[in-house]
Amino acid sequence: MPLSVLDTSPVVEGSDPRRALCNSVDLALLADALGYHRYWVPEHHGMRGVAGSAPAVLVGHLASATRHLRVGAGGVLLPNHAPLVVAEQFGTLAALHPDRIDLGVGRAPGGPRAAVEAVRPERERTAKTFPEQIAELRSYLDPAEDAPVKAIPVLGGNTPQVWLLGSSTASAELAGELGLPYAFAHHLAPGAAAEATRVYRERFRPAESGATPTTLVSVSVVAADDDDRAHWLAGPIRLKVLSRARGRRILLPSPEEAATHPLPDGDGAPGLLTGSPATVAERLQAVLDETGADEVMVTTPVHHHADRLRSYELVASVADRLRPVTPGP
Repeated sequence: MPLSVLDTSPVVEGSDPRRALCNSVDLALLADALGYHRYWVPEHHGMRGVAGSAPAVLVGHLASATRHLRVGAGGVLLPNHAPLVVAEQFGTLAALHPDRIDLGVGRAPGGPRAAVEAVRPERERTAKTFPEQIAELRSYLDPAEDAPVKAIPVLGGNTPQVWLLGSSTASAELAGELGLPYAFAHHLAPGAAAEATRVYRERFRPAESGATPTTLVSVSVVAADDDDRAHWLAGPIRLKVLSRARGRRILLPSPEEAATHPLPDGDGAPGLLTGSPATVAERLQAVLDETGADEVMVTTPVHHHADRLRSYELVASVADRLRPVTPGP
């Protein structure tokens, strides 16, 4: 079972964007050494807890720092950009790092309204539908011989692998109809994962001969040497979710700080998988059984960088216990 990494370059309480980005490089080096398959970084704007705002820049740096990982955007929010520019950026990356670059695309705004409007005004973001934007992007990645405009870095076969990202059945339907690989954000919408992946497979129409449905699910995981420590490390996540629900946005606090705030009973972070390696393996297998995914992508939003590194080490240690599941009809 391939395991991959989704890294938002989190800016936690007491840290700053520079440290967050340096931590991303450090984590990518570890993931490369541990045999992780992909390393994706997302696009967010105006969110002080997330340093990942420029995927193309960060992908290039991470690909240069590592040797084996497929590195990519998870994803580029296409309505924010001219498709030609995205094709040029990722064509350049693919030329510099052959067969290692992924281009995940999504339609979410990626931040608060004021920030998104500053990135690209809404009238431009919505001038074309999302399917039209994807079609334009793909036309630049695989240009016709007589195309009047071409993304020059792409020529000669320098193309990234394109994925469609989503957290709903609408994105699943579109990915299937376009014949694209599909990445589902289980960490955002765990309750919709089974239905979305089922719809994707049902709607899949091969874009080229021999293509088959391909899925990954991104899952929020906190692993530690025992269940109690994992639960303790996840306390800040639950506190942050609760604070957001109450209208107050905070940076991710330390587990020591979170422990001083009593939390209500119940799961304050739906979909978060915590535990020892054995517990995490069991819970990840349950996600695979539910979704029939071909790959698991792990995101681990904990405060201390050393704890995040350790969590990825422990998850990697159970990779051989995970088994793909053949989806039913």
